[in-house]
Amino acid sequence: MQHSSSFLELVEECRPLIKETDISTVFTRLKNKEKFILIDVREDNEWQQGHIPTAIHMSRGTIERDIEKYLPAKDSDIVLYCSGGFRSVLTAYNLQKMGYTNVTSMSGGLRNWLEAGYQLEA
Repeated sequence: MQHSSSFLELVEECRPLIKETDISTVFTRLKNKEKFILIDVREDNEWQQGHIPTAIHMSRGTIERDIEKYLPAKDSDIVLYCSGGFRSVLTAYNLQKMGYTNVTSMSGGLRNWLEAGYQLEA
């Protein structure tokens, strides 16, 4: 998908203000059964096409509204991902503004996850 320059500027403005991790680190954390919450922030139709095992779904359009109902602990270890690593940056930034202190965006998103040969579940 071709993103607008304004969207990319916004993402790049937020990126230095959040934490990011790479796909191999997330894969290793999952393999080692580390305790963290993996959240897919893509749209419903994207989620239904496949997602990372153990992930929960809270789309970018609703996560800020709903997260406190599901994760009231503001120090929860949260890793966010989307398709390409852009929406998850914006979501991480917003969650930090809401008081969440341990939020990370998975850089490269699901696109890099699949390129690395990692599996999805339906």
